[in-house]
Amino acid sequence: MNPSNLRLLLVAPLAVAFATLAGCNRNASVASAAMPPVPVQVAVAVQQDVPRVIESIGNVQSQRNVSIKSQVDGIIAQIHFREGDDVKAGDLLVTLDRRPLENSLRIARADLVNARAEAAQAAVDAERYTHLDQKDAISKEQLNQILTKAETTKAQVLAKEAAVSNAELLFGYTEIRAPIAGRTGQLALHEGALVKANDSGFSIVTLNQLSPVAVAYSVPESSLDEIRAATAARRVNVAVTERISGLKRDNGRLEFVDNTVDAATGMITLKAVFDNEDDALWPGRFVNVSTQVGVDLGAIVVPGTALQTSQSGSTIYVLKADQTVELRNVKVARTIGDNVLVAEGIKAGETVITDGQLRLVPGARAEPRNLAAAAAPQKSDKS
Repeated sequence: MNPSNLRLLLVAPLAVAFATLAGCNRNASVASAAMPPVPVQVAVAVQQDVPRVIESIGNVQSQRNVSIKSQVDGIIAQIHFREGDDVKAGDLLVTLDRRPLENSLRIARADLVNARAEAAQAAVDAERYTHLDQKDAISKEQLNQILTKAETTKAQVLAKEAAVSNAELLFGYTEIRAPIAGRTGQLALHEGALVKANDSGFSIVTLNQLSPVAVAYSVPESSLDEIRAATAARRVNVAVTERISGLKRDNGRLEFVDNTVDAATGMITLKAVFDNEDDALWPGRFVNVSTQVGVDLGAIVVPGTALQTSQSGSTIYVLKADQTVELRNVKVARTIGDNVLVAEGIKAGETVITDGQLRLVPGARAEPRNLAAAAAPQKSDKS
């Protein structure tokens, strides 16, 4: 066969195929243009400063809790407070019957007077017998006996003085005073009740410090390095919200990080201190805790519903000015609440599609629903 005829036979089918394909593409373009736009929900990407916050659940604790007990045996003579009163350090709480210990103090003081008198007489005898010894008027044995008695009576005076101090101390324990400022709890004993010294199983009343107050909570060990770095830079701020009343306090100071991670839970315990001057935070209540460890400045924020996951990674559909959509690969920095922080792929002011993505393909036309009311990503309470 002629070579020119052979080339003609090979080229002719290819030309037909290309012509057919071009016709199909034109038909597809026409069909795509003819299809109605896909209704979608949209939002606008915004740029804002977003705090880096670690969320936890905590428990309000009194920084100091004291069980008031008696240090001596006795009968309660008078109660000087009412249940639930706020008291200051040093305030008189309970008075015990003083008479038994007052009598013991009198006896101790009388013994001291007697011991001092004997010591004074022994000192005079020692001086006199020392002069007689210098004149060889007495034996050395007599002198030694007198000098020994003088030293013994001195020791007795010291012992009696200590006994008086101890009796005065015990007598002072008949007045039970508040060791700290705080609020009294339920009174367990009343006037006429017998109390025992340092009774391990019973307290007269419990005193809780309410201002300042602590909030104890736990965070994952993965957050430890970030918290330590923020603590060193003095940029940690702790806020709490009561779970029932919604009361918020944002002036917490992180003052304690436990020295070990719980191996069973992988959590580490922290404590923040709040001034609580109005006693709003009550010991024993549970609160939501937000620990701010930094701020992402100028972050691009979009709703989390705009983000999709594909084989190529995270993607977001962007609605362009000509009402067609573009599929963008994006890099996500982190998630905060219902929003996503985008590190790469989206610019502030661009319109992203938050609902209706399943019906879209790149280049398709889309029609925003209620575009004028399209909501920008809601700012988190923590920002």
